[in-house]
Amino acid sequence: MGARVVRMFRNFNLENRVHREISKEKPRVAPRHAANPPPSAGSSEAVETAESVNLKHDPLLSLLRSVYVESTDPEAAKPSSSSSSVSEEAERRPLKFSLPGDLHGLVELTDVPKGKLTIAEALKALSSHQREPQTCTPEKIAQDFSLDLKDTKALLEFFMPFQVQMIPPKTENVKKIKAS
Repeated sequence: MGARVVRMFRNFNLENRVHREISKEKPRVAPRHAANPPPSAGSSEAVETAESVNLKHDPLLSLLRSVYVESTDPEAAKPSSSSSSVSEEAERRPLKFSLPGDLHGLVELTDVPKGKLTIAEALKALSSHQREPQTCTPEKIAQDFSLDLKDTKALLEFFMPFQVQMIPPKTENVKKIKAS
């Protein structure tokens, strides 16, 4: 019922209202912006801009010539060749544990830098600590894998290997789907 009343008021005197709107004076269009046409290849403006790009500005050149950068390598980064080979050998440790088989066609590692772990070693250390926390302490893991004690404690605190837990149903009377 309400829609009929609304429609009556909306359609009342519709033609007169339309004629009144059409006969109103139209609003003026905004003036167009005067745009300069782009310079053609042969115009003098194009030649002038090309020349201004290639000009050398003396004040800027004098400022550029006054800039001088002097850099030197730190002394620690320049070890002698004989001591560098000894230090590289001292900073690496043999691999403690690796996964059997060829992993994705990659070359098997034989040693790793001190303070670093491979994924297999990290998983082995995490799982052994999780299984036997009294015998596999953070101090022992840090010593075995040449790690920092603070990093080892953080590793054991914030990372855990995956665990799969099978939760049995609460009751045996659960409705099961039978194979057909």
